[in-house]
Formats: sequence, C-alpha cells, structure tokens
Amino acid sequence: MKIAFVLDPLDSIKTCKDSSYAMMQEAASRGHTLASLQQEDLVLRDGKVLGYARDLVLTSDAKHWYRIGERVAVGLETFDVVMMRKDPPFDMEYIYSTYLLELAQRQGAWVINNPRAVRDHNEKLAIARFPKFTVPTLVTREEALIRDFLAEYGDIVVKPLDGMGGISVFRLHRQDYNIGVVIETVTHNGQRTVMAQRFIPETAAGDKRVLVIDGEPVPYSLARIPKHGETRGNLAAGGTGVAQPLSARDLEIARALGPELKAAGLLLVGLDVIGDYLTEVNVTSPTCMREIADQTGFNVAALMIDALEKTVKRKK
Repeated sequence: MKIAFVLDPLDSIKTCKDSSYAMMQEAASRGHTLASLQQEDLVLRDGKVLGYARDLVLTSDAKHWYRIGERVAVGLETFDVVMMRKDPPFDMEYIYSTYLLELAQRQGAWVINNPRAVRDHNEKLAIARFPKFTVPTLVTREEALIRDFLAEYGDIVVKPLDGMGGISVFRLHRQDYNIGVVIETVTHNGQRTVMAQRFIPETAAGDKRVLVIDGEPVPYSLARIPKHGETRGNLAAGGTGVAQPLSARDLEIARALGPELKAAGLLLVGLDVIGDYLTEVNVTSPTCMREIADQTGFNVAALMIDALEKTVKRKK
C-alpha cells in the first residue's frame, strides 16, 4: 500500500509515545510506502484536490528518525489510504481541510477518518447520540442554566466543546466561591457554548481511553489517572497512563458504538470512559497506542494496519 499521513510537523512528533508514528512503523515493517503532508499541503486547483506530498522513509536512528523526499504535487487518489492525523484544535482551518479531503474522496481518494464524519462528530457533543451511556449533561452558554444545573447536582464539570488535553476544564461545587468567574471564563461571558456534566467520582481511578478499530474494541484501555490535587486525568495535564483490560462495561459501550462508528467511516476512534459512563468520542487523531503496547505487549498499531490492508484488498 501507499499511505499518506496528514500530520503536524515531523520534528514535533515524539516517537516514544506517538500513535501516528506507531502506525507508520508498523506499515513500513510490512513493506508499505509512506508519504507525509501537512495541512497547508492540501490545495484545490481548477477543481482538483492535490497534496504537496513528500516520500517518507523511517530510519533506525531515534534522534533523526526520518528522511523525506522532495515536495511533489499529486492527486490524493494516487494513495491507497490518506490518514488524517492532524492534532486539534478543531478550528476553521481544520474544517477547511475536511472540506478539501471530502472533495478528494469524490475524486477517488480513501480518507481515514471520513472527513464528513469527523465534522459531524464533535468529540464532546457526539455522546448525545448515545444517551443511555452518559451522565446528566447540559449544553448551553447561559449562566443561569449552568447555575441551575449545579444547584441540582452539586458537583459538576464544565468544559468547552472545542477543547483538548483537559484545557479549560473546570470542576464546580455548590459552595465554590468562584462560580460566576468560572462560568464567565469558560463561556467567554456568554458568547461560547459549553458542556456541563455531573461529576463522576470514579475519575480518581482513571479517565479510560478505549480504542475502537474497524468497529471492534481493542482489548486494553489506557486509564489516565489524575495527579494529586487534579481532577483531569489527561496525559497533557500531568496524568499517569496505566494500561488495563477492558471492563465488562467498557466492552458494552464499545460494542454498542462500534458498528455505528464504522458505518460512518470512522475506522479509528478513541472513546473516553469514566467509571461506567461515556464522556467523549475522539475522532480526530486518537492516541494511546504506544502506551498500551509498551505496557501490555499488545500491538495496537498492527490491528489498525490489518484493518487498512483488509479494506484496501476488498476495494480492489
């Protein structure tokens, strides 16, 4: 296969923990060829979507881990797979990229994850599709409604709909002296819609990342355990990742969502589960493959490349 990865700058990738690198490494070990693009390399010219791609070769040198070729304009349909792995923020530039990638699909490219489905599945709001697995949730930008929600449940979490890595996630109690300023901050004085959820005490045991590949759950999750004094378990916020087998509830949630996500063209998804509850559906660039593999020996990236090979073979 020829696989193109749309990525952040290569020099920003931490190979010791990056899931995109794990997939590239697995694909290269099987003899597949790789190419690298960044968002700005996607262009539309005279009705045709092109990518200014560079051939990518992995090396055995951990410090200088790649070699890249010259930047060449090619139709994205010339690749067997285009992997959209640009990290959030999910801003307008990201949305523009999904429009271009969707046009490329109409011209014969196969893009993972499906760009329309990525747009349709906001990583916070997507849980509303599966209410039987969620805690009480409110989406609004009105302070009065958030205050009413807090009064009802006493302990809540408030977060922006476009955040990542635990940024701007606040926990509020009824007795908090900063309720007003927190709501003003997170809603930008009522100009930004946010999500409020009843706090889940099991957060202390870890915010679990459950990976779903081609509709099927990976047998291990990565529980992101908050550091002392923190509510957020995100690795970017200082949490510690602990790999563990999926619980019965994890499996129930993953198996219920898997077929629908696969049907939408979401081949790789990261479900966030706290306790028994679904809290997010991550579809942009789900991570944690390396941590699970390092701690359990289970090669998650191999499952993903298996799924790509199977689908490409079926398409041919």
